[in-house]
Amino acid sequence: MKRIESVKNSFVKKMKQLYQRKHREKEGLFLAEGFHLVEEAFNANIRIDQFIVQEGTNLPSRIPFSGFELTIVSKEVMKELSSTETPQGIIAVCHLPEEEKITIEKGKKYLLVDGVQDPGNVGTLIRTADAVGLQAVLLGSGTVDPYNEKVIRASQGSLFHLPVIKGDIGEWMKTLQAKGIPIFGTAIEKGTSYTAIERQKEFALIVGNEGRGVNKEWLNKSDQIIYVPIYGNAESLNVSVATGILLYHLNDVR
Repeated sequence: MKRIESVKNSFVKKMKQLYQRKHREKEGLFLAEGFHLVEEAFNANIRIDQFIVQEGTNLPSRIPFSGFELTIVSKEVMKELSSTETPQGIIAVCHLPEEEKITIEKGKKYLLVDGVQDPGNVGTLIRTADAVGLQAVLLGSGTVDPYNEKVIRASQGSLFHLPVIKGDIGEWMKTLQAKGIPIFGTAIEKGTSYTAIERQKEFALIVGNEGRGVNKEWLNKSDQIIYVPIYGNAESLNVSVATGILLYHLNDVR
């Protein structure tokens, strides 16, 4: 156990660098902050390097902290390290999981995310996919890193529950179509209201960038284009809200 009281300590500087993708990838580490996310990471068997704990914090008995390295820090240091307005006093320094490889299977359901850059949206998309019971989430080119602290927080631990893969949407589409799994693109232009679509035992849904939407190349290769109608005066729906509506409608669990 070590104790750190100065925000200028080299350890503090190194941990703060993990909020940048290049340093996460270089060190192979990321930060999970707060009691809920720490417990979710532990329960999902994420490999934990150590815990950073603010002095005076009551630690939950559900985690055997005695088996891990602990770094005790002052309130000032925790505030410096935290990415939240009101730190809960605990951060897990976790190893980035090895890149997963999954096999596309008949009868399964997938979410493909094309260039969504807002971390809150991506975290919510992962959480929604987890809630619906999808098999995996693929993050295509231009999508924010899933281990961004805001993505982790918005996912509320769902990031640790199902495969979240960075890859090439075009290659995934080829595999999905070779397996006979229907692919639904999302766009208003040339689209059909989701209410006209039957529930699906298997499917892949592609959702896109907040500004430009799904890449036209992917739309052209989709089996069908669908959208959520807007009945009021709003210009558009948030991508994570629209995705939730579509996933729950498409998902046939009978």
